[in-house]
Amino acid sequence: MPTSLLLAFALHAVTAQAATPPTLPASPPPGCQSEAHGQFDFWVGEWEVFPNGRDTKVADSRIERKHGGCAVLENWMPLRGAGGTSLNHVDPASGMWHQKWVGSAPGAVEFSGGLAEGSMVLTGNWPTPVAPHQLIRMTYTPNNDGSVRQHGESSTDHGLSWQTSFDLLYRPKATPE
Repeated sequence: MPTSLLLAFALHAVTAQAATPPTLPASPPPGCQSEAHGQFDFWVGEWEVFPNGRDTKVADSRIERKHGGCAVLENWMPLRGAGGTSLNHVDPASGMWHQKWVGSAPGAVEFSGGLAEGSMVLTGNWPTPVAPHQLIRMTYTPNNDGSVRQHGESSTDHGLSWQTSFDLLYRPKATPE
């Protein structure tokens, strides 16, 4: 084989190698699998929602853990009226949970809090024309039967007193056979 031909093959091999950079193993994104990230897992699921103590269904709700476990996403689907979405996440530095609720009305509401005695408790200012400084405290409690109670309380005196605003029971949606 002539030297020039051998040199051409060698040059071609070196050029082809240089054009294709070596592939590095892809590192997975950091997961949110800590104990704190799992504190709201009891709410994850497909639900039928009822006023607590009644059998008249008012909504469906799908709660999913998303983005490597870093977020809990709610899709609220009422049988009447407009729906909404909440995005929930825990701040790893403080351990505090945050929820941002966006419904079909303009604006959003933000809540914060955390796990207290087995319940997730989130509080935020939800102003209305009648009560511009209304606090809402939502307590999500897992029940032994697999349901989750969402008890909402309001305060117009900066948290000195609370009145029930809503009391909902999330029951697991029956899986079709």
